[in-house]
Amino acid sequence: MTNAKFFEELSAKLQEAVNSGPARDIEKNVRALLMQGFAKLDLVTRDEFDVQAQVLARAREQLTALEARVAELEAQRK
Repeated sequence: MTNAKFFEELSAKLQEAVNSGPARDIEKNVRALLMQGFAKLDLVTRDEFDVQAQVLARAREQLTALEARVAELEAQRK
């Protein structure tokens, strides 16, 4: 048996042992527990957050423009 073939077989067996062992079960359980905990929280997705950030940026721009317009009108009134 060549060294390369030996290491390939050893790697495959180790990978199989890891995938079917208790470490895999623990990972699944922890992942399920975290997902259940996150589901209870009032969280938003990254996409929703990005959309709201864009909406807020546009609102700030409009507010700045309106403030400038109000200041201009007040200056004309005096």
